[in-house]
Amino acid sequence: MNEEIVALRNVSVDIGGINVLEKVNLSIYEREFLGIIGPNGGGKTTLLKVILGLIKPSGGMVTVYGNAPGKGRQFIGYVPQHSLFDKEFPVSVMDVVLMGLAGRKGFLRGYSRDDREKAIQAIENVGMSGYLNKQIGKLSGGQRQRVFIARALVSEPRLLLMDEPTASIDKQLETGLYELLDRLKKEIAVVMVSHDIGAISVHVDKIACLNRRLYYHDTNEISKETLEKTYMCPVDIIAHGVPHRVLKTH
Repeated sequence: MNEEIVALRNVSVDIGGINVLEKVNLSIYEREFLGIIGPNGGGKTTLLKVILGLIKPSGGMVTVYGNAPGKGRQFIGYVPQHSLFDKEFPVSVMDVVLMGLAGRKGFLRGYSRDDREKAIQAIENVGMSGYLNKQIGKLSGGQRQRVFIARALVSEPRLLLMDEPTASIDKQLETGLYELLDRLKKEIAVVMVSHDIGAISVHVDKIACLNRRLYYHDTNEISKETLEKTYMCPVDIIAHGVPHRVLKTH
């Protein structure tokens, strides 16, 4: 059995007097691909930031590789939902990916030849090898997202957290992204927040439904009843073309 690398026990988060997470219990294991779904405002991004140590719980306990989240962060790569930057700023794809090493090296230290080789490999892994010197602001939304994933991977993390990584990419790039994640999960753990229920059910090992409380499943199947509890409204599941595993017998 794979080792538990992240543990949340009865974790609650209050922000501005609002209960964002309530008594969440969750385990993440080595080489596991976990998908997290739920409505906007349900606490999905907050959950990732709790694991990263960026938000401190108001109750409960969190451990990351046996340590407090702040110490365990060195093992984590993170792709946020929105990466804000000046599109006119003359920074290249290579420069952006190298920034993923800054947390370990410090911003004032230069990058070695080995660092640059790692950056080139990360860029190749996301299919952007022809864009090393391209200005990041001149890329499409989907291309930029791939670069941000490479930035998260260059530090060779043991756990990759991704917040809506497919939100700004087209179907062709999305397919390539899932193929990349299928390869990555053989080596590292991956946690992805997404609204794409159909795609998640096909690719992930386990699904967690989150709306302040966590409806966790030790499987990649999603039932209509669970979705109704999570989204707090009646739900009908419809597929077009080839049926997904979210559906019952056709």
